[in-house]
Amino acid sequence: MIFKAVGEGRPYPDHGLVTPKQWAEVAPRQVRLDELVTTKGTLNLDNLLSEDSTFYGDLFAHVVQWRGVMYLEDGLHRAVRAALHQRPILHARVLVIETAGREDRTGETTE
Repeated sequence: MIFKAVGEGRPYPDHGLVTPKQWAEVAPRQVRLDELVTTKGTLNLDNLLSEDSTFYGDLFAHVVQWRGVMYLEDGLHRAVRAALHQRPILHARVLVIETAGREDRTGETTE
């Protein structure tokens, strides 16, 4: 199996990051595909086959970690491409949301 699970929708609370500039504050790192739960059940084939699909967007996928689960919010086509090339790793910006306190962009919780 490529992903941990295929989901539909975002089960985590709104994190407020909308623009590429806001997401750019989150440092990218490697994540394993088999640890990701998708937030989309379908993939637009045009995005998968487009050579310039990241031309206007972020080069990295966007992942939200909430309650110990990593949700692939944006970049499903990048993840599927990695799987098709038999790469188990994806470079992504991982935003950690903690429920006990306020989260910061580094993923550390502050009280």
